[in-house]
Amino acid sequence: MLYVNPRATRAPYPADLQGIMSIAQAQQSREWLAHWDGLTPDSTPLRSLPDLAASLGVRGVLVKDEAQRSALGSFKALGAPIALVRLLLREFGGKTLDGFTARSLFRGEQRKALSGFTVVSATDGNHGRALAAAAQRIGCRCVIVLHAQVSDEREQAIAAYDAEIVRIAGNYDASVEEAAALAARHGWHVVSDTSYDGYEVIPRDVMQGYGTVAAEVAEALAGDASRTDAASPVTHVFLQGGVGGLAAGIVSYLWERWGERRPAFVVVEPEQADCLYQSAIAGKAVSASGSVDSVMAGLACGEPSPLAWRFLQPSVDAFMTVTDAQAVEAMQRLARGSDNDVPFVAGESGVAGLAGLMLAATTPAMAAALGLCPDSRVLLVNTEGATAPRVYATLVGEPAASVEARQQAWLAR
Repeated sequence: MLYVNPRATRAPYPADLQGIMSIAQAQQSREWLAHWDGLTPDSTPLRSLPDLAASLGVRGVLVKDEAQRSALGSFKALGAPIALVRLLLREFGGKTLDGFTARSLFRGEQRKALSGFTVVSATDGNHGRALAAAAQRIGCRCVIVLHAQVSDEREQAIAAYDAEIVRIAGNYDASVEEAAALAARHGWHVVSDTSYDGYEVIPRDVMQGYGTVAAEVAEALAGDASRTDAASPVTHVFLQGGVGGLAAGIVSYLWERWGERRPAFVVVEPEQADCLYQSAIAGKAVSASGSVDSVMAGLACGEPSPLAWRFLQPSVDAFMTVTDAQAVEAMQRLARGSDNDVPFVAGESGVAGLAGLMLAATTPAMAAALGLCPDSRVLLVNTEGATAPRVYATLVGEPAASVEARQQAWLAR
């Protein structure tokens, strides 16, 4: 399903939003993250897929592959660590303790001072794993709340970073409530990627970390848009939904960078976890209309982040929903590759943008509504690799290692 947002504007990036998230703050986060050895030192690949583009009737398809960001296998490695560091700098930076910097924290030099400090968060998998990894490196305690739909495989991946696991019944939104309750009861600190009433600073920091993705895209495309008054070199950006944090982090950066000449933004969600789609229709943040449970586990969210929604409502040109089957088809297409398209691993949540593009490009009414045409150049973000390897192998029909081997053979041609 597609809903064209009547509230989307074509205007310069508003000053009130820039006061919350900006290119300058994204750059600072990026510089701080460079001190964490949990990330690869180079930019992630921006893959061009000409055969896929031709099959969809557009000029180009570019995929930013965040599966290569770190051993964690997802873009969440940019958000949780920077939010944790900013939290610790606020808590300790102005006190008598000397040497508290992003660099010293990421090097684990403040372990002794942090021995009694605990962070807690709810997760569908990737955010909790990234927070656990950062907490282990920095030297503070980490508690992760998991809901009933999170697989044992994802739980084990989080626990491997010394996180303490709390299991609850219910869905993601129930786990968010439980994490907040535990923090209030024990004096812990919530490091969540979704905002709620009275809780916006840390989700802002998480979203600001995601600006690294947009910054690298802008740099990679600089040859096409070196003039500051030039239009965006991509015409459309299809982004995953979830609570809206990733979309807000990337949209805010690209909107500030290109202003009224920004690309068209399209947000894609599972049809049963359509909180952003329903919010667009209602004109305010509202709940999803479905069961929320989806094979796209990282997007199985019933409530949008109100802070993220402040950025998405005036900027996202259209909201879409896709089926689980369409997501699996997109996973398989990227895994297969072609003569001119490198095969690569994209997880079930990582392909939501591509699933939306494939649906829109092959549905004439949707393509017309979005302005997709033979001159369109589309940017996608693969937000995760095989973060649940057994699930990936079942859905794609082969293990991630097999796809990676085929990728290496393709690159060696």
